[in-house]
Amino acid sequence: MAGESAEAQTASLRGSTAPLTEVHDLVLLDLDGVVYISGRAVPGAPEAIDTLRQRGVHVAYVTNNASRTPEKVAGNLVRLGVNATADQVVTSSQAAARMLAAAYPVESKILMLGAEGLATALVDEALLPVTTVDDPDVRALVTGYGPDVLWRDVMRAAVRVQQGLPWVATNADMSIPTSYGVAPGHGVMVRMLSQFTGVEPEVAGKPHRPLLDEAVRRTGGRSPLMVGDRLDTDIEGARAAGLDSLLVLTGVTDLSLLVAAPPHQRPTYLSATLDGLAEPHPEPESLGSGARCGGWTAEVADGALAVSGRGAPDDWWRAVAVAAWAHHDDTGDVPDVGSLTPPEA
Repeated sequence: MAGESAEAQTASLRGSTAPLTEVHDLVLLDLDGVVYISGRAVPGAPEAIDTLRQRGVHVAYVTNNASRTPEKVAGNLVRLGVNATADQVVTSSQAAARMLAAAYPVESKILMLGAEGLATALVDEALLPVTTVDDPDVRALVTGYGPDVLWRDVMRAAVRVQQGLPWVATNADMSIPTSYGVAPGHGVMVRMLSQFTGVEPEVAGKPHRPLLDEAVRRTGGRSPLMVGDRLDTDIEGARAAGLDSLLVLTGVTDLSLLVAAPPHQRPTYLSATLDGLAEPHPEPESLGSGARCGGWTAEVADGALAVSGRGAPDDWWRAVAVAAWAHHDDTGDVPDVGSLTPPEA
């Protein structure tokens, strides 16, 4: 079944008798939660990425982060032991700049509220980033995360948007990880500006498709696979772009989030780690009240999900996901998984 478009997926995970590295020639990797967490490489991630390279699979690092340049992102990855170059990094700033370049002539002035990564992306597309909010010649506003953006500039930009200035946002992420904890992201400002102006921006980053379209355009893969840890950005974004996806469980998605995933946030494949890229994926078998995968059987009775059998840990997760999604689609209810304990890898 490998190769079926993401748009044709149903509630069930797909199977592949061949390793995913033989099915897909381009792997788009989310960063935080997939390649690194809290400034450290996810265990096994550098080795799994090296395996992709050895098997001739192209790799792109796709991030909603709009503040850093590709060179800085690649440099950070190299320090973590990950094989990466700047031309493999695709950011939401680059996707936003591409959107603007498609809409306005070369050397158009673009009002920018953001950081270095956004300014560099605009210049690379032969656009002129402007930080003077009152400049009458700007053609559009583009916003991105920037810790040094001044409130007075946000206020004046909001008035200009309200008066009709077109607006592109790099992403709408409501939170970002920092060294001092999870902090408000650019999406907080986007929501505030939208509420004030009554205008919704064009958004470049996941789950909107421009970022993934830009990554595929730059890398040239014919059969791309998006790999992420977040259902609401990585997986939803892949489905919006018509791409197959692999959900890994090294980041934010836990059991409760997985079983509650609505159809537009369900992945094509599922594995605990990036090792799943180099492996076949057995297709779960749907049962009347559940699903079977490998040696595991997951069934819903009286609203609760129970699992029996034994086998590979990844197959446990696959059976549970498919059984839960089928029950959700049939009844509208998410099954209770409070009594389940996932097997250790």
